[in-house]
Amino acid sequence: MREEAAWSARDPVCGMRVDPARAPATVSHGGTRYYFCAPHCAERFRAEPARYLGGAVAPAPPASADAIYTCPMHPEVRQGGPGSCPICGMALEPLSATAAEDDGELRDLTRRFWVSLALTVPVVLLGMGEMFGLHPRPLVQLVLATPVVAWGAAPFFARGWASIVRRQTNMFTLIAIGTGTAYVHSVLATLAPQLFPESFRGHGGVVPVYFEAAAVITTLVLLGQVLELRARRRTGGAIRALLDLRPPTARRLGDGGEREVPLDAVAVGDLLRVRPGEKVPVDGVVVEGTSAVDESMVTGEAMPIAKVSGSRVIGATVNGTGSFVMRAERVGEETLLAQIVRVVGEAQRSRAPVQDLADRVAARFVPAVLVIAAATFVVWAAVGPAPRLAYALVAAVAVLIIACPCALGLATPMSIMVATGRGAQAGVLVRNAEALERLAAVDTLVLDKTGTLTVGRPEVVGVEVRRPDDADTVLRLAASIEQQSEHPLAGAIVRAAESRGLPPAHALEFAAVPGKGASGRVGAARVVVGTAAFLAERGIDPAPLEAQARVRRERGETVVLVGVDGAAAGVVALADPVKPTTPDALARLRADGLRIVMLTGDAEATARNVAARLGITEVIAGVLPDGKAEAIRRLAADGRTVAMAGDGINDAPALAAAAVGIAMGTGTDVAIESAGVTLVHGDLLGIVRARRLAQATMRNIRQNLTFAFGYNALAIPLAAGVLYPLVGWLLSPMIASATMSLSSVSVIANALRLRRVDL
Repeated sequence: MREEAAWSARDPVCGMRVDPARAPATVSHGGTRYYFCAPHCAERFRAEPARYLGGAVAPAPPASADAIYTCPMHPEVRQGGPGSCPICGMALEPLSATAAEDDGELRDLTRRFWVSLALTVPVVLLGMGEMFGLHPRPLVQLVLATPVVAWGAAPFFARGWASIVRRQTNMFTLIAIGTGTAYVHSVLATLAPQLFPESFRGHGGVVPVYFEAAAVITTLVLLGQVLELRARRRTGGAIRALLDLRPPTARRLGDGGEREVPLDAVAVGDLLRVRPGEKVPVDGVVVEGTSAVDESMVTGEAMPIAKVSGSRVIGATVNGTGSFVMRAERVGEETLLAQIVRVVGEAQRSRAPVQDLADRVAARFVPAVLVIAAATFVVWAAVGPAPRLAYALVAAVAVLIIACPCALGLATPMSIMVATGRGAQAGVLVRNAEALERLAAVDTLVLDKTGTLTVGRPEVVGVEVRRPDDADTVLRLAASIEQQSEHPLAGAIVRAAESRGLPPAHALEFAAVPGKGASGRVGAARVVVGTAAFLAERGIDPAPLEAQARVRRERGETVVLVGVDGAAAGVVALADPVKPTTPDALARLRADGLRIVMLTGDAEATARNVAARLGITEVIAGVLPDGKAEAIRRLAADGRTVAMAGDGINDAPALAAAAVGIAMGTGTDVAIESAGVTLVHGDLLGIVRARRLAQATMRNIRQNLTFAFGYNALAIPLAAGVLYPLVGWLLSPMIASATMSLSSVSVIANALRLRRVDL
């Protein structure tokens, strides 16, 4: 068989280089052996080898050109094919959820940013040369700044022009006007300096130019756009992560035996085999075999569910150590996973636009600046001193430069950049400004139980025995049997025994009955572990343990009965314990005025018991993912600003539907991708820190906006020449540019104070 060269092997799915001697997975196809960086890539290749042949990565097909696109900030916008939003100018994205990821705009703007940055640095250094007594080089600045403005800022000029044509002024209108005005003024000052009066000439009789202002504005705006697109890309990662949960193939049974087929080829009624450790391909029902399936992605329940003939299984859940045959009942867009994808997508698109305030202000601010600049030009041209046209041009340019959106554009991003860094130090990861803004206004906190309030996996919480000195013996005997069992609770019992220094012994004559229990011989003792009915079938009367078991069940705990040598010996109680920091965190959140609600897929009794121990009075239990999202919407409909904290895939729709989704960092990737805030340590005290960070950040942003608009409000009248009739003083574009820079410096300095905020 022909093999690829040892040092040139490349994973045909993801494109990574692989050492053939250490490849985690290999597949032989058409007489050639292919090497893969991970079994997941090998599965994809095995399902569709023709797609990946040739040694190059075969990307997922992009959204079709005639697909419906929408604006993430203005979901009412709909159009066929890609483009920009007619309201805010933001790039549109496909309406339908897809695993494909078109990051063409991100690549384009990133390339423009780095090229612009490389050219802007020397422009700024040349602009500073006069401060050190060096001769200015306006022609060199013109050559360097022109590509930045003409090419780097081209998308902003296009969107700014479109906003004017559509009469929907936005941030791109400000960017285009501010950058364009600074550049055009500088070109005229360089190529036609005779248009400017002598009184405005600087050192050596040279008219000041502002190429550095135009270049810096362009570069900063490009950086902001790149950061924004990266955040949007991560938001879309929730959908892609959900879609990636689906196994690429299924093992279909037919007349020709068992054959692996692509998932899309599975039809309703097909018989599918699910082997140990594999994902269930689609929704259906078990027709043969037994196993335990981890359904935490749907129910949030930490304990795997036993499956026997007739049990329903859900696509993308993870099979345990058993094997079974299932009949497909819901495939494609009808599966529960597909429905979760739709709910998450709809909830994400329903979020309020984070730039809504800035757009509303810009809609009034930009026309006002244009009117003031035009009026300034007309007045100076009509009644100004000679040369009137030159004075009119300079005054109008000063007005437009002073209204540059640089400080306004930095007001929110700088605060967010500093705040997110401060939050990361405290274990709070924030996705965007919207999440912080909404978190500061939250009045209702909805908490998932499993993995959020609790640890997220079953543990032994007590051993009830008939004689006090038998507790260790009963636990060790039960663990000796359970170490050979596939039951979901077996591992917890074994861990409990080992943690108490009770190593399990080897059990002989082991036998297990799915859904009931297991038995065997440990040394000379005959041990039976399982349900009351199972003990009764083995001739053991469970009645002596019934009172103790009932008390444990009333607490929401799961009980396992143990019989030894024909007699009832004890009860092992298991539960998902509350995290140690949860009570303190809840007390602080209540003191902050938050309404606390528990929302879980667990049974009512279990949920109520945990809630009672934590002082939570509002409990919504027994709900599936779509029910969780609906519960969030009902609370929001009552006028509440709702934050949802969860850790599982089943929480993803609710996290996306809430005003703010808060994910436990110890949870699933899908929950994290669906949330605006992630708590790295999975600790509810992180919510307390996140709230304080959000409130401090919003105060900081309001201060920044005050700085930005305060400078404009003061300097625009000065630039227009209101003081000239009184004192003969006119604000030059150079001073206007300095004032603009001062406003930006003030915004940045104020934002940096967030690094020291006490959380």
